[in-house]
Amino acid sequence: MPGNSQRKGAIRRKGKGNTAGSGGRVRRGLEGRGPTPKAEDRPYHKAHQARASSDRSGGSQTRSTQRTGRPGSGPEWVAGRNPVYEAMQAEIPVKAAYIAEGAERDDRLRDILKMAAETSTPMLEVTRVELDRMTGGAIHQGVALQLPEFTYAHPDDLLAAALTADGEPLIVALDSITDPRNLGAVVRSAAAFGASGVLIPERRSAGMTAAAWKTSAGAAARIPIARATNLNRSLRAYRDAGFSLVGLDGSAEVSIADLPQASGPLVLIIGSEGDGLSRLVKEACETLASIPITASIESLNAGVAAGIAMFEISRHRA
Repeated sequence: MPGNSQRKGAIRRKGKGNTAGSGGRVRRGLEGRGPTPKAEDRPYHKAHQARASSDRSGGSQTRSTQRTGRPGSGPEWVAGRNPVYEAMQAEIPVKAAYIAEGAERDDRLRDILKMAAETSTPMLEVTRVELDRMTGGAIHQGVALQLPEFTYAHPDDLLAAALTADGEPLIVALDSITDPRNLGAVVRSAAAFGASGVLIPERRSAGMTAAAWKTSAGAAARIPIARATNLNRSLRAYRDAGFSLVGLDGSAEVSIADLPQASGPLVLIIGSEGDGLSRLVKEACETLASIPITASIESLNAGVAAGIAMFEISRHRA
């Protein structure tokens, strides 16, 4: 029928006549969008991104550390059935144990569950995706341990405790020891030979991770471990308090067996296996002593060297 625009094949032709209204879109567009938001409230502005970055570093730094298991500032994760079993056998402090839903129950996992029940360790069941996220993608085999954050002593508190302790005080300081197993070995030897504590720097140093705990064989729970913001400054404060600073150095002419300062308040300083003591720490030392070894071996492992040196010091004092 004529005028029936709904019939098949009909089209609407554009002309110069009346057109459909805008429905108020033009008027609303002319009204404006109100005051310009602050820079911090605009998602793509640098100020907004800087504030978001600051919030993440302050509010969620602990969560990020927990997820990746980085040592030093927060809890660490032990993942995998054998590592978890060995950590629980070594009586490493545990905050909580996690098991993935549907994890295969083999003999090792049953042993872990039994030890968790005997030690009253909280065992929480989570999804495998959640366990992946918490452990930072580590190969956890369906089970992981969350360790509590290690509580370090203050260098001043370690000094005060050493001065008031019975007998002749001995403090062991580590300079740039980055292997946590070496740290654990030193802590174990320090506890065995009656040292007042262990002093480590905050930077460029291993912390009390699961590996250090395991190597210390529980000694980390019986001897204070202090962490210094500035190791050289702390050592000089110990020297001002009456301690002799003795550093181990492979090229020193004085043998640790003939150390003249062994009978007084002493700080034994051990450097890294490769580079030894740093320049500033070496300059602060009153004496440098060496452990005689054959020429075919360049240096000793830091943990082994610390044990030998502390044995010689205890032998002198006996």
